[in-house]
Amino acid sequence: MASRPTLVGARVILRPATGEDGARLGHLLRDPEIGKLTGSVNRSDGPAPVHDPEVLRRIYSTWAEADDRIVWVVIDRRDQAVVGEVVLNELDRSSCSCNFRIWLSRRGEGLGTEATTLAVGHAFTTAQLNRVELEVYDFNPRARAVYHKTGFVHEGTRRQALRFDDLWIDSHIMAILRTEWLASRATEP
Repeated sequence: MASRPTLVGARVILRPATGEDGARLGHLLRDPEIGKLTGSVNRSDGPAPVHDPEVLRRIYSTWAEADDRIVWVVIDRRDQAVVGEVVLNELDRSSCSCNFRIWLSRRGEGLGTEATTLAVGHAFTTAQLNRVELEVYDFNPRARAVYHKTGFVHEGTRRQALRFDDLWIDSHIMAILRTEWLASRATEP
């Protein structure tokens, strides 16, 4: 996935991440809800993961050059604030597929729907992939609704995939195929 364009929507801008974005994204990742919804923590009352700015700078610098992923920072067009990230990763060139992930510090405003649409559109139209898949935890129905709205189909459940607050949480596998994406765009007004 060599092409790393900036993608512009009505509500968000997806700009390729750089090492300089690491500190800002690390600050946003301190949000306990992001840790929970992404499965990055196992307790709601536990410590947040440590996100050392220098370590994150190196990680995002490496990802900016990697050929198996595209990492975008999500910018809210209203105030130009960085509010999260969107990633196409785990590229499988032989199967023309990849994984999708997103996290946002602002929720319930339609930013995630548009960011998902832009990134998946890039996967199918520019990168010419055939399949994009994701995993979402059972306690994140808002994300599942966004994924369904953007065309992802539930393919299965990984039962008890995450331990959180001494409870077992299921994980749902969802995917969208290029033919489904193109068909849904052909019927849009």
